[in-house]
Amino acid sequence: MFEFFMQLDPVQQALLAGLFTWAMTAAGAALVFPFRNFNRKLLDTMLGFAAGIMLAASVWSLLIPATELSGQWGQLKWLPAAAGFILGAVTIAGIDKVLPHLHIGFPKEKAEGIKTSWPKSTLLILAITLHNIPEGLAVGVTFGAIASGQPEATIAAAVTLALGIGIQNFPEGIAVSMPLRSEGFSAVKSFWYGQLSGLVEPVAAVLGAAVVVYAMPVLPYALSFAAGAMIFVVIEEVIPESQVHGNTDHATFGAIAGFIVMMILDVALG
Repeated sequence: MFEFFMQLDPVQQALLAGLFTWAMTAAGAALVFPFRNFNRKLLDTMLGFAAGIMLAASVWSLLIPATELSGQWGQLKWLPAAAGFILGAVTIAGIDKVLPHLHIGFPKEKAEGIKTSWPKSTLLILAITLHNIPEGLAVGVTFGAIASGQPEATIAAAVTLALGIGIQNFPEGIAVSMPLRSEGFSAVKSFWYGQLSGLVEPVAAVLGAAVVVYAMPVLPYALSFAAGAMIFVVIEEVIPESQVHGNTDHATFGAIAGFIVMMILDVALG
């Protein structure tokens, strides 16, 4: 299986990696079948864990490689990474202002984006979908980077990032499907909507890989763009969602654990 994967081009590898991260979202959402409710402290801890993974991935798998790949800029090697990082954060902030969505754990009155009469379930799904766009892009650009032939861009690093994103997608699938189940949705519908939020990741992964492969000079910008987008999502959405129910210590230690796990994965495997 691994030999087959290695024979694929970076865009095809990004597609399979994106499908893996979506499958992890679906696996989390599938817990609505054996369980109708989920321990809130545990879920908040897992959301914190997801935030920690995203923060560590943004640094070790995206920002540091972006800086190293900008070596030809001499003393300004930080410039592509900084510019891409800012652009990524601003882009997601703009989408956040327009796209109607509702963060997990908040009442419908706290919905953000353009005002709409859409049901709460749709707004929850759109919130997690917004989370998943930067994650898919991050996976895609790391696989696309392999085509550059640079020593900083390796298949091991790309697979490690996909693994980390997949791990943190598991609690996100739970976080969408369980509230829907608690509100009276059937297990099938709750699962369907939960996994649906992750389908954007394979699409974003292919897009990110294709852009990098066919426009290699943008690679440092693409890596840092994904980092900026992910960190915006973590600070603006994931961390507040993990702490809104008062489980601040659980969520914080979950974030620390997630950061350490992703750091170890990247250093040991990447």
